[in-house]
Amino acid sequence: MILNFQKWGAGVTGYALEPQAGSKGSAIRFLKTWWEQVVEESHHGHGKPILEILILDILFQRRILKRSPLRWFMHFTIFAGWMSLFALSGLMFAVEMIEKFGIELPFTPAEFRDFLAIPNYIFGYILLIGVLIALVRRIVVSDVREASIMYDWILIGGVFLVTISGFVADGIRTGIIWGFGLDPATAPPAALFHSVISLFFCIAYIPYSKYIHVIATPLAILANKGGE
Repeated sequence: MILNFQKWGAGVTGYALEPQAGSKGSAIRFLKTWWEQVVEESHHGHGKPILEILILDILFQRRILKRSPLRWFMHFTIFAGWMSLFALSGLMFAVEMIEKFGIELPFTPAEFRDFLAIPNYIFGYILLIGVLIALVRRIVVSDVREASIMYDWILIGGVFLVTISGFVADGIRTGIIWGFGLDPATAPPAALFHSVISLFFCIAYIPYSKYIHVIATPLAILANKGGE
């Protein structure tokens, strides 16, 4: 992401955030200029409060809803499921690290994991619904299918694999339906596989794929004061 910010910062002149091909700029300069645009008074008549932009334009993606309710539902379920699972994983990691440092908590990591089980299932299924809609659209809708390239299939296939592997890993550990009756001894390697591909497709690969828009688009919307 630092390299992306440097690339975007190459074209920063005043309040212009257009990158220049083949040049390299400063990530700090880009972020500083972006923040100045965010807090600057709007002179174009379409400026909206930052809180409204964050909630309606970025979290609830109302601009997509205006264009297509189905695309909005697909995007929102993927976004909500992905970000919520990421946050829950972060909480679990924090609890485990606190315990590693010898700090006492009113609950154990195992108890906290059980507490997060239901939210993980809920947001996991929300993500799965969005991913399945995306797959079906690329297979069934001719315009979407014809516009799809192998790059698109790899991305959506990767997220689908991440989602399914998470259900399977948990199913093996708990013995529920997603475990498919597999030996509980395979739970640790299944969880490791899920963790590795999650880190690859859902974090490390983002700056090098079309999923960069999950970062670039909110930055642009905030800088433009919610304008189209």
